[in-house]
Amino acid sequence: MPAVSGVLVLLLSLSGALRAHSGGLTARETCKAGFSEADYTALISQNILEGEKLLKVKFSNCLGTEGTQYETSSMDFRVGADGTIFAARELWIPSEELAFTVTAWDRQMAQRWDALVRLLVAQTSSPGSGHKMPQMPQKGRKTPALDLAPPPSDVLLPWPQHPPSNGLGLRRQKRDWVIPPINVPENSRGPFPQQLVRIRSDKDNDIPIRYSITGVGADQPPMEVFSIDSMSGRMYVTRPMDREERASYHLRAHAVDMNGNKVENPIDLYIYVIDMNDNRPEFLNQVYNGSVDEGSKPGTYVMTVTANDADDSTTANGMVRYRILTQTPQSPSQNMFTINSETGDIVTVAAGLDREKVQQYTVIVQATDMEGNLNYGLSNTATAIIAVTDVNDNPPEFIASTYSGEVPENRVETVVANLTVLDRDQPRSPNWNAVYRIISGDPSGHFTIRTDPVTNEGMVTVVKAVDYELNRAFMLTVMVSNQAPLASGIQMSFQSTAGVTISVMDVNEAPYFPSNHKLIRLEEGVPPGTVLTTFSAVDPDRFMQQAVRYSKLSDPASWLRMNATNGQVTTAAILDRESLYTKNNVYEATFLAADNGIPPASGTGTLQIYLIDINDNAPELLPKEAQICEKPSLDTINITAADADIDPNVGPYVFELPFVPAAVRKNWTITRLNGDYAQLSLRILYLEAGVYDVPIMVTDSGNPPLSNTSIIKVKVCPCDENGDCTTIGAVVAAGLGTGAIVAILVCIVILLTMVLLFVGWVKRREKERHTKQLLIDPEDDVRDNILKYDEEGGGEEDQDYDLSQLQQPEATEHVLSAAAGVRRVDERPAGTEPLYPVRPVVPHPGDIGDFITEGLRAADNDPTAPPYDSLLVFDYEGSGSTAGSVSSLNSSSSGDQDYDYLNDWGPRFKKLADMYGGGED
Repeated sequence: MPAVSGVLVLLLSLSGALRAHSGGLTARETCKAGFSEADYTALISQNILEGEKLLKVKFSNCLGTEGTQYETSSMDFRVGADGTIFAARELWIPSEELAFTVTAWDRQMAQRWDALVRLLVAQTSSPGSGHKMPQMPQKGRKTPALDLAPPPSDVLLPWPQHPPSNGLGLRRQKRDWVIPPINVPENSRGPFPQQLVRIRSDKDNDIPIRYSITGVGADQPPMEVFSIDSMSGRMYVTRPMDREERASYHLRAHAVDMNGNKVENPIDLYIYVIDMNDNRPEFLNQVYNGSVDEGSKPGTYVMTVTANDADDSTTANGMVRYRILTQTPQSPSQNMFTINSETGDIVTVAAGLDREKVQQYTVIVQATDMEGNLNYGLSNTATAIIAVTDVNDNPPEFIASTYSGEVPENRVETVVANLTVLDRDQPRSPNWNAVYRIISGDPSGHFTIRTDPVTNEGMVTVVKAVDYELNRAFMLTVMVSNQAPLASGIQMSFQSTAGVTISVMDVNEAPYFPSNHKLIRLEEGVPPGTVLTTFSAVDPDRFMQQAVRYSKLSDPASWLRMNATNGQVTTAAILDRESLYTKNNVYEATFLAADNGIPPASGTGTLQIYLIDINDNAPELLPKEAQICEKPSLDTINITAADADIDPNVGPYVFELPFVPAAVRKNWTITRLNGDYAQLSLRILYLEAGVYDVPIMVTDSGNPPLSNTSIIKVKVCPCDENGDCTTIGAVVAAGLGTGAIVAILVCIVILLTMVLLFVGWVKRREKERHTKQLLIDPEDDVRDNILKYDEEGGGEEDQDYDLSQLQQPEATEHVLSAAAGVRRVDERPAGTEPLYPVRPVVPHPGDIGDFITEGLRAADNDPTAPPYDSLLVFDYEGSGSTAGSVSSLNSSSSGDQDYDYLNDWGPRFKKLADMYGGGED
C-alpha cells in the first residue's frame, strides 16, 4: 500500500504540471462577473490530510477581489480568500467522485454566484494488475514548468486489465484505469500529422484489433483534428492548435476485432491545448471617460480602465499590468494621477485640481501581459479623458456697489433695474446660477428680484403697485448667492451685497368712489325732485390741483339726475318697485367721475336703491272665465287673488259680492277658503243656461287697503250625471236660445230630405236608360262640340259631388247594397287594388259611366297620380271606346220623367228637351 500511495502522489504532481498549461478554457470575452469556470474538476487520493490544498477557483466581479467571500455546501471543505479549496479535516473518500458547490458572495454588489467542484478519486485496480492510473486532473492548476513539453511520441497507453477469477472467493468488481490527459502546445509548426500517443490492448497478441476514436475533433465538428492508425493505435494531431478557439478535447478510444465486436470497453482521452502568449491585451473601450471634482484630495478615486487578454489568465501569458504613459496637460504637476497596476483603478496623487485653470486631462494608459514585463510581454494602449468637475468655490460678486431705477406709480410687473454679477464657476450650473434676495428697504413687499437664466442678471420687478403719495423713493439692500451652497472652507465675498435706489414717478390717477356699490333705502313712489344722496368721488392726486365732474353712465328707467359738480343724486320720475327695471327690489345706476388732468382720468361708481314697497297696487282675481252646471251640485269655481305688491300689502284678502245689481247676490254666493282663495257657487236651485258676468270685489290688507272689482264670465250649462257639460249644453252656454237650436235642427232635416230625393231621382233616370237607347243625329251630337259655360264660382274644390251618380246602374247597385264599412267610389282606397282596371271586351251601354269609374279607380290605385280629390282629365274622343253608352247616366229610379221644364232653361237646353221630352218617339 505505501508503494501505491507513492505512485498516486507522483501522478498527481505530473497531472498538476500538465494542467498548469491547459487551464483558462474560456475564449476571448469581455469582463463579466462570475467564476472563470462553471465546473471545476480535480484529481485527489482517497486519503486527504487536514489543510491539504486541492484546487483553486477563480472569481472576478470586474471591480477587484476585495469584498468577496466564499462558502461551500460541504462541511468537509473550506475556501480561502484567494479561492484555494482545502480540506477542513482529515478525510477518507470511499467513492470514485465527490461533488459540492462553491458560492461567491460580493458584499458591494449584494449578489451570489455558484460553481460546481468535482473531486475524482484515483483508485488502484484489482490485486495482481500491477498498474495504477490517475484520473483527469483539474484544468488551470499551476505546476512546475518542467512538464510543459508535449509527451514523447512513443508514449504507450496500455488498455486496462481485467482481474482474474479463480471462483473460490468473492469476485471483485471490474475497475478500469483512467488514462492521464494529453497536452498539446498551441501554434505548433509541425510537421503534421504529429504523433501524440499510442493506444494498445494486450489482447492484440492473440487476435487482430482495430482502434478508433470518437468525439469532438474526431468524428464531430471540428472534424479530423485528431486521427488514429487503426492497426497500430498511434494517435495524431493533424493541424496546429489554438487554445483561444478551443482549450480542450474529450475523445473516446475504441478497440474491436476484425468483425467489429467490442474487445475492450471504451476509454476516455482528455487532450489539453497548452497556452502560448499569442494575444495582446485588449481594452474594453479605446476611450474611457471619467471625472473628478476640483480640489479633490490625493488618493481620490477617478475611474477604472480594464483590458482583457485572451491567453490563459492563470499563467503569465494572460496576467495584465497597467501603467500611465503620458498626462496632458502637465499642470499643475506632471504626475497628477496614478493607476493600480493590477486593477486599473486611476486615482489622484497630487493636489491642485482647479477647473477654472484646467478643465480636462488626457491620460494614455498602457496594458502589458506577462505580468507587465516589457521585454517579453505584449502591450496595448487606451486613452482616459478625465474631466475636472466644478464645485462652488467662487461666490458671485456684484460688478457695481449701487444700482438705480425708477417706476411709475400704480404699475406692476415692470422691471425697474438690472443687477449684474460675476461668477467664475461653470456657467448654467447650480454653482453659477444666482439667487437674489432683498435684505432691507421693502417692508411691504413691493419688489422682487428674478434671475435671468441666460445672463444670470437680477431683474428688480414691481409686484405690488407703489403710491407716489405714500412713498416717493425706495432704498433697497440686495444680496446674491448661488443655487448650490459654497464648498467647504469658502466664505462669501464682500462684493456679494449692493444697494438699489428706486424713484417713484407721479402719474394722474383716476378719481374713485370710496363707497362703490353704495346702497340706499327708500319707499317707492317718492315724487320727482327728491334728493336721494350725494354720491361723490375722491381724487387720489393730493399734490395736483384738479376738479372732478360727474355724469350718468347707466340709468335704465331714467329715474335719476346727478349734479355734475357735487355728485348730488335726485329723482327725475316716480320710482316704482314693481317696474321691470328693478331686480329683487333694487334699482341700480352707474355714474362717472372724471378729473381735468393731462391726460384726464375717470372712475365709475354704482348706486343701488332698495325700494321699500307701499300699497299702490289693487288685487286682481283669477281666472277671468269659468264654467258651472245650471243646477246646484258639488261643482264650484275656485277663485285666486293676486297682487303685485309684497307683504304686508297683500293678503289675507276679503272677497265680496256687490249689492248692485241685486241678481248677483240672489243667484250667486262666495265662500272664502283662506287668505288667498275663495269659491263661487250657485245660490238658487236652477239658473238658465247662458253666460253671466259675475262681479266680485276683493280687498287687500295694506295700509290703507286697496279694493278692486273684477268681472268673471261664468258659463252656465246643462250637465250629465257626471257633472260635465253636455254638447247641447255647451252650445246653449255659448249664447244660442232654444228657438235658434230648433231652427238649426229643422234645417238639418230639410237638407237630408233633399239629398234622399236627389238620390231617388238619379236611380229612376238610370232605370229609364236601360229601356231607351240614345238616338242622336251625328250632326247633332254635342259630345264633340265645345260648350262654353260662363260660370264663375269657387271651383270644383268648393263643392261636394256624389261621383257614384256617374256610374252604371249595376255598379251603383252593389255600392248601395254593400254592407256597412264598404267605401264609396269617390273615397280614398283603403286596401290594395289592381293598378289598372280590366275593361270589358264588348262595349257597355253606359260607356261614359264606365269610363269615368275605371279612370277614377286607376287614379286611386296609381301611387304616382295626384291626390284622390284633385282634378282628373279624361281625353275621351268619339266612338269605338270600350266604354258603354252615355245613356247610363239615366236615373236608376223607375217610371217616366217629365223633361218639358228644360224648355224654360233657354236655347242651350232645347236639344235635350226635344230628345227626352217627346215621349217614346
